[in-house]
This record gives sequence, C-alpha cells and structure tokens, in this order.
Amino acid sequence: MPPVPPTGAAPAPAADGGAGPPAAGPELARAVLDAAKARRQAARTARRPRADGEPRRRRGYTGPGPDPRDPQLFGSVLQRLLKARGWQQPAAAATVLGAWEKVVGAEIAQHSRPVKLADGELTVEAESTAWATQLRLLQSTLLRNIAGEVGHGVVLRLRIHGPAAPSWSRGPLRVRGRGPGDTYG
Repeated sequence: MPPVPPTGAAPAPAADGGAGPPAAGPELARAVLDAAKARRQAARTARRPRADGEPRRRRGYTGPGPDPRDPQLFGSVLQRLLKARGWQQPAAAATVLGAWEKVVGAEIAQHSRPVKLADGELTVEAESTAWATQLRLLQSTLLRNIAGEVGHGVVLRLRIHGPAAPSWSRGPLRVRGRGPGDTYG
C-alpha cells in the first residue's frame, strides 16, 4: 500500500512527471530538487530591469575569504597612500632627517646632525672639525648606508662642515676691516 500524504499537504508529484503513482524516497527528493531548480531558473529569466534601465548587479563581496573592506594594518594603508599620492620621495627625505641615528648608526649620529636636504644634497654638521674630516673620509659609506635605508636617488651628495665659527659681520659694535686676525689663526 502506498504512503498516505499528511492532511493539508499537496500530493507529491510523480517521479516521471506523469499521472502515475506518487513518488517516494529518493525519487521524491530528486523531483522536489528538480522543481526548485526550475523555479529558480524561471525567476532569473523573469527578473525585471530597474527603472533606469540598468540590470541589477550583485555585489561581489559575498562569502568567505579576503575582502577589500576587511580591517587593514595601518602601515600598509599608509604605504598605499604614499604611493598613490606620490609622496615616496618626501617621506624618504623625512626619514633621513628624522631617523638620523637609525640611518647612519649611533656613534656617527652622536657626533653629527643633518641640517637640510635639498635637491639630493644632504648638509651635515659635525660637532668638531676632526669629526667633519672623519665624515668626509666615510662619505661613500654614509651614502651607501643612506641609500640602503631610504632608497636610491634620495641623497646623491653629502656636504659636510664643522661647527660654525662666530661671525662679527653684524651687530651694533662692528668694526670695518679684517676683524680679529690673531684670535683664530
């Protein structure tokens, strides 16, 4: 005897689509699945375009996996911003001036400081004339270290000078002439 459908339920379709006895078991499941697929396909083809004539588009951000809307690391966002705006060169120049100790090392940074960077020329002031001479001898090594830290093309030349001697060229008590010749010479 065939199974009796519960009260209030529609009779199950036949497995072959005809008017035969109702399907049961795997045939019933296959028939229901096929009917659902057919309804979904019919709904896809019957979709109406929007009022402005554009068809509806699904957003591409469904399901698991990486997504551009996911939280990002601050450093990577900042790097993308620097690249997009063309700020790599000014950022590299700021690194040279701001992180001098990291760029040249602790000992050299203790005895010198960067003054300015303009047109690829870095002006460095040493604490004494002896350190200025030493830095001039290490100039190629310093340029190589700077290029390795911030990139090539940021610093092309070094201009190294010692501490500035006092100047008597301005002031209310200035005397015209050579100046104090015996003080520093």
